Amino acid sequence: MVVDTARTEAATNAQLEARISRLEIMLLERDARIGELQTNLDATRQEVVRNLAKLQTQASRAEAASGLAEAEIALQALGRGSGGMSLPEFSEGQARLEESSRAFAAENYGGALYLATQVRALARAGQARAAASTSDTLERGETLFATAVPLRSAAERANVRGGPGLGHEVLFTLDPETELTGHSYTSEWVRVVDTRGREGWVFHTLVATRFP
Repeated sequence: MVVDTARTEAATNAQLEARISRLEIMLLERDARIGELQTNLDATRQEVVRNLAKLQTQASRAEAASGLAEAEIALQALGRGSGGMSLPEFSEGQARLEESSRAFAAENYGGALYLATQVRALARAGQARAAASTSDTLERGETLFATAVPLRSAAERANVRGGPGLGHEVLFTLDPETELTGHSYTSEWVRVVDTRGREGWVFHTLVATRFP
């Protein structure tokens, strides 16, 4: 009975530790999303100011149609890329493209053009994310972050490995405060890319959020 209780407690503790690790990684993503949303809010505010200054200027049907076509081509190019359709930028771009099409059908050409511009921006962001990752396939249990997560190494020396686990070889070692970008994660490991384009996996407690 004592042995069974000890085993149960050990299993429960392991499950709790795994859940805590996953939550800590998700917090990194949340912090990045907050920073991104603040940046987008600032950009939107500037756009509103510019639009108020040009209140008398409206997009023509031809301009909106051209913008919509360019957005569709950009999104298709992202989808054709390796793993492009699995990127969050692709699915978000599809939603914005549909909104743009509906706005165009409603003869809201200014709104259609604005949304088409957002689609092109998402496609560029997705292509940049795909280019930053040299991996063609996801590891088992690997999940893409909703957005690229700005990180920094938070240890004296942090080993970056070839896969999400201690059994993988050490590819390189990070100095303290090295700037990184996180692209995906497993239960306890984060796939990162440094400013030199080197990619690998680091244990989640060895990195921290870096606000751009």
